[in-house]
Amino acid sequence: MKKLVFFFVVVLMSFSGSACEFSDVSFTTDFSGARLSECKQQADDRYLLKVEAENYPVNHSPWYAFKVTASTKRKIKINMEFIKTEKARYRPKTTKDGLKWTSIPFKMRKNKLSFYLNVGEKPLLVAGQEIISSSHYASWLTNLSKVSGHPVSQLGTSIEDRPIYQLVSSKPESKEWIILLGRQHPPEITGALALFPFSQTLLLDSELANSFRERFNILLIPNLNPDGVENGHWRHNMNGVDLNRDWGKFKQKETRLVKMRLDQFIRDGGRIVFAIDFHSTFKDTLYTLPTDHGQLPPLLVEQWVAKLAPQLDDFKFRVKPGSKSDSGVFKQFIADTYGVHAITYEMGDNTSRGKINSVAKIAAQAFMQQMLDTPAKDFIKK
Repeated sequence: MKKLVFFFVVVLMSFSGSACEFSDVSFTTDFSGARLSECKQQADDRYLLKVEAENYPVNHSPWYAFKVTASTKRKIKINMEFIKTEKARYRPKTTKDGLKWTSIPFKMRKNKLSFYLNVGEKPLLVAGQEIISSSHYASWLTNLSKVSGHPVSQLGTSIEDRPIYQLVSSKPESKEWIILLGRQHPPEITGALALFPFSQTLLLDSELANSFRERFNILLIPNLNPDGVENGHWRHNMNGVDLNRDWGKFKQKETRLVKMRLDQFIRDGGRIVFAIDFHSTFKDTLYTLPTDHGQLPPLLVEQWVAKLAPQLDDFKFRVKPGSKSDSGVFKQFIADTYGVHAITYEMGDNTSRGKINSVAKIAAQAFMQQMLDTPAKDFIKK
């Protein structure tokens, strides 16, 4: 490695969503989910990249994503700094085709992150997690609809007029509704990676799933914050608001759309009986309501987890009951409004992707069995 003691190039460039170019290396953000704010060449083949959030204050979950190219093959060092946040969160990953992602060695200290890249003429995409764009959701839902026969439609549009899609499985005689929600927080990719197989297990053909759908209707909204996803936000929608603190307030267009849909179910004689909101955090966690909170039936989640745990081998969820009225959190809103269970299904940022997939399928199967084992009358307040 070259000694760089006496060499320091002060070149600072601010991003406007296009490119940050130096003589031999370029950084670009011309893709969905990109996030990079400033670039500085510190020395030969060494670059400082700064990243700001969409607005402040914000949860300490700094997201970053950019492409890098070089005129000739070389090894460069990247020093990253996340502005106005206490610590970094997401470990760097790279891809050249957008499909196969590779984790790379790094150093992380407080709000700083550093790593080396081997770059060349072919763009190398670097991001904190795999990128799952709004167009990916549209394609996935279209394919799922074709295979399953369940219709996809537009629930409404976001602040920037991006479509928010819903997939519905329902029968006229069925009155019990399951709600599946995802991507309130844009960087929380492992939650999305769990939502896909969990939803498919409920919606595709199997003896258990077919029986489940004979009784229960399903509303699936996999990407509630398409603006945040598209713009590489750390947490918020285009109004700079955390959607998962707006339930009950309904000041944001996205949460109001869901509330209107749930209201329609109730007007049509339906009942919300369970809701699952998919997220990511540091460890694999099910955030639940306390058993004495009043939701019906009281032990439903505990019974589901009891069915699930023996099937998971070396994997274990942390089960964290908690309740805070007026928190604006989706699961709290569901429990307080409809008197039934809701959970926040959180997968660890660094949990094995294969494990996320297999656990989600097993969790979905155990969930369906537990729901079918629970009489409809147990969801109704006497």
